[in-house]
Amino acid sequence: MILEVNNIVFGYNSHPILNEIKFEVARGELLAILGPNGVGKTTLLKCMNAILSPHGGSVLVGGEDVSSLNTMEIARRIGYVAQRSEAGRLTAYDAILLGRRPHISWRVSDKDLAIVNAAINRLNLQALAMRYIDQMSGGELQKVAIARALVQEPQLLLLDEPTSSLDLKNQIQILKLIRQVVKGHAMAAVMTMHNLNMALRFADKYLFLKGGAVYAAGRAGDVEADTIAAVYGVPVEIQAYRGHPMVIPLESPD
Repeated sequence: MILEVNNIVFGYNSHPILNEIKFEVARGELLAILGPNGVGKTTLLKCMNAILSPHGGSVLVGGEDVSSLNTMEIARRIGYVAQRSEAGRLTAYDAILLGRRPHISWRVSDKDLAIVNAAINRLNLQALAMRYIDQMSGGELQKVAIARALVQEPQLLLLDEPTSSLDLKNQIQILKLIRQVVKGHAMAAVMTMHNLNMALRFADKYLFLKGGAVYAAGRAGDVEADTIAAVYGVPVEIQAYRGHPMVIPLESPD
């Protein structure tokens, strides 16, 4: 088991956000964390990456408690793609190369450059490689951030709304790539998403948050309409299309 989240509790001041969150993700698995706005999805990712310190519980990656690791050790194990990446006066190539920093001792090696070039090719970023990231669109910047996380060669990949700034073609491309990398490199990945159909199509497992707790979890192909209705407050129907569940709202909320 690569990721074990054990009874995580977190809140801001006196306002509870997460309550006894528990789940596991094995090698080769992609988990989608789902739920309405403000339910704590991003907060949970930050607790898993030690950006935030949980008030209770633990997060284990490869059997090691993340809270016991220093920043560089965490970066060697966890790749994190935030919902919004800050732009700076760097080329895309240099920004992606920074993802190799946890593995570089004295100088950048030929291996480091080969890994960066491979990531650029896989995400079709060749035309953007020498452009400054502060001149890029949100979608282009998001692809650079994902490439930077991939070159870390982590055990665990955490992605906060990885397709939020992308058009339909690039959403599919990125989710297919994430799935291929996770399967091909025996990693684990956790992503938060609002697009239920995309999440259930590409993820192996789902986890719904409601009221700061885990409301339901299971295999993506086994999600139930009643679960989605209870979490989002909207009645839905689920139909299978080419082997994938499709969520169809039955009416608009009042």
